Amino acid sequence: MTDTEEFINDAIRLIQEKSGGEKVVIALSGGVDSSVCAELASRAIGERLIPIYVDTGLMRKGETARISEIFGPVGLKVVNAADEFLDALEGESDPEKKRKIVGERFIRVFEREAVKAGAKYLLQGTIYPDCVESDEGIKSHHNVGGLPLNIQFDGVIEPIKELYKEDVRKVAEALGLPGEIAHRMPFPGPGLSVRVVGRVTREAIEVVREANAIIEEVLVEKYRPWQCLGALVGLGTGIKDGKRLHGWIVSVRAVHSEDAMTAEPVEISFKDLKEIESRITSSIPSVSRVVYDITSKPPATIEYE
Repeated sequence: MTDTEEFINDAIRLIQEKSGGEKVVIALSGGVDSSVCAELASRAIGERLIPIYVDTGLMRKGETARISEIFGPVGLKVVNAADEFLDALEGESDPEKKRKIVGERFIRVFEREAVKAGAKYLLQGTIYPDCVESDEGIKSHHNVGGLPLNIQFDGVIEPIKELYKEDVRKVAEALGLPGEIAHRMPFPGPGLSVRVVGRVTREAIEVVREANAIIEEVLVEKYRPWQCLGALVGLGTGIKDGKRLHGWIVSVRAVHSEDAMTAEPVEISFKDLKEIESRITSSIPSVSRVVYDITSKPPATIEYE
């Protein structure tokens, strides 16, 4: 992207042309990608835009309340579909199947909401790295390779699919979006399900949610990572209250990146790593140990699945 204002004008025209005067449902997660799309679409089609946030039960701690607070004034509809997503994922261990399950559930929820609203199109914040990684078989992003083949929309509108994340942030700033949104850390579409390596359970999701909250509290302000997260990577023997515990292993991941295509681990002080370990193991009874992942991308990806 060479000219931000030119891109904004072109994107607005694209949305107007592709929507053809019909109502449009947008999947608004509160991340910078979907927020930029929502602002562009609002300028393009006004009240024909229907912003919907789906609480999948796979979100960060406090996420739904915060997104409702930020976007409530623009008529955001919050759909609680946590049981639907968690039931569909229960016991699933294959990473690709998790992504496809989440992708299909998202579409089905939006199809139902579109029927209620009389909307014909779905607008979503797919960006260029999503397309590349899905096309090259690295992983199926829930909004690209994770989409079901049969969808009940006249079309899917993707106005920023040729942009990298940093380009999207520039557009967000040019549109006047709050800094909290413009510089928000990426969060996977399949949510915490891909931060549980192996079988998804409700208990595992709650554990990884709490671990992620602690990791973000310690690292975000001090290190400003592109992305930081915790993942449950298996079980290991530990000792708590003088008794043997076969508990969760939480792997901490924090990286710097420019476009998510490559990434380097953040050099975190031992003191801060110990704070993370201490807070996680003391506040989450089922966690037995904490480790730090220092692998670059490539050979690793940023997320674990």
